[in-house]
Amino acid sequence: MRHVLGYQLAQAEVPTRKIFFKHIGEPLQLRPVEFTILMLVLHNADVTQKQLAQALAVSAPNTTILLDRLEERELITRVRSEADRRAQHVRLTRKGQALAKKAHEVSLTMEQDLLRHLSEAERAILIELLQKVARHRRV
Repeated sequence: MRHVLGYQLAQAEVPTRKIFFKHIGEPLQLRPVEFTILMLVLHNADVTQKQLAQALAVSAPNTTILLDRLEERELITRVRSEADRRAQHVRLTRKGQALAKKAHEVSLTMEQDLLRHLSEAERAILIELLQKVARHRRV
């Protein structure tokens, strides 16, 4: 199974998910996709619902469901675009901004133990290679 990338990714995901849920999922009550949405909105002013769907590779209806949940928790708000009335900008509420910043801070160090056996250069290479693999999903 060493030659199967999907298997290797699944094996690496086991401890990674465990760490995520220990540091962000349980204490901040965020699922991985919710965390990702909050990070995208935090770092992309006036991102649209359509842009989020594309970034997540999730259908528009499923994106709406995800955003509805975050809106129910008063973490985001959707505002109709003045330039294009068909588009909705997704913005963080004050509560959402605070949670997103906290989650971001936690995410900066939560995987250190998991990756301690890799050098800084190896970590950088790992991230770069995974990004290259992921980029091809958009083609």
